[in-house]
Amino acid sequence: MWFKIIIIVQVLSALAIIGLVLMQHGKGADMGAAFGAGVSGSLFGATGSSNFLSRSTAIAAVIFFVATLAMAYMGHRPAPKSTVVEKLETMQVTPTQAPQPEKQEKAAAAGIAAVPGAQPEKPVEKP
Repeated sequence: MWFKIIIIVQVLSALAIIGLVLMQHGKGADMGAAFGAGVSGSLFGATGSSNFLSRSTAIAAVIFFVATLAMAYMGHRPAPKSTVVEKLETMQVTPTQAPQPEKQEKAAAAGIAAVPGAQPEKPVEKP
């Protein structure tokens, strides 16, 4: 349950990092805007956008790393010993063998049923 929640948080933080990094301006964007090659205005202002976006990226990165460390810790812990395979290993299983044809013939000749609890098909007379 917790592992799935941590995975969801990690994926969302990774997507947030990708989106925030793609929205940021590079160092060369201001130089191009100074010579008329681009538009320098943005939603948060000229200097406010870099601070807001860089802080948001840092917060998303911290969330991503914390989620990664939590997944590593949860993955390192030993699993509870309640798996089906481990339960089968602890059970006492006695192997059964199918009756062999030679033993069935000897049992029928002696008047004994080949399968315990079953009656022989026809009684055999002993000489």
